Amino acid sequence: MDLKISDQRFIVCGASSGFGEAIARQLLKEGASVILVARRGDMLQDKFIHFKEQTEIIEGSLIYSETLDKIEQSVETKETHGIVFNAGGPPTGTPLDTSMDDWDSSWKLVMRWKIDLALRLAPYFKEKGYGRMVFIESQSVKQPLPSLTLSNSFRAGVVGFVKTLALEVARSGVTANVLAPGSHQTPAIERVIQKNKASLDISFEEAKERMEEDIPVGRMGKAEEFSSLATWLLSPHSGYVTGQTISHDGGSIKGLFG
Repeated sequence: MDLKISDQRFIVCGASSGFGEAIARQLLKEGASVILVARRGDMLQDKFIHFKEQTEIIEGSLIYSETLDKIEQSVETKETHGIVFNAGGPPTGTPLDTSMDDWDSSWKLVMRWKIDLALRLAPYFKEKGYGRMVFIESQSVKQPLPSLTLSNSFRAGVVGFVKTLALEVARSGVTANVLAPGSHQTPAIERVIQKNKASLDISFEEAKERMEEDIPVGRMGKAEEFSSLATWLLSPHSGYVTGQTISHDGGSIKGLFG
């Protein structure tokens, strides 16, 4: 399928590893131009050295306004067609494991910057009459996970924001959707496996195997599989899909609307 994005430009946040890196690579392979955003610009240069002509790099943490300013400025200089909101997750833990400092820092890490950046860019897309916004969250927004209290809470809040924003901009040719990944072979999943390893007093491999046993397809997902879906959502083909939270979880969500 021709995704019709070879002449388009996208922003990918958290592009140095995991889902962000995989989505950026998929977009680049489709011929698109990509603004890569991450804390370590040197890592982005190394990983995307073969795509120098198609990429721009913005170095900085997404929790700081200075980084969001740079992203906003990049949109003003050249037409941009979509953005991937993606970043690392907060610490693991049950409700009673958390402190108010954890809640304050996790609000900034998981939710605040996404709202700030979306409110900056949505008017731009609306004025242009076209735009794609994809938020990478977690399957926990549909089925909370016991050891991910902070993630469960703030990611669910992001979904509420995206759904409401999507309704406001829908008639302007702008879409906003959430992807809710389950367990995938990315660096982020290692935090969860390590937590299970410690709490169950078992080896890392055994903790991983137990997680895979609970996935109906019997394995963890691949970042490349996930990025294919994300790239389609960023393309013109997805114009009738907005305000949705789409799982990519190997069948893990048990509810009827998983």
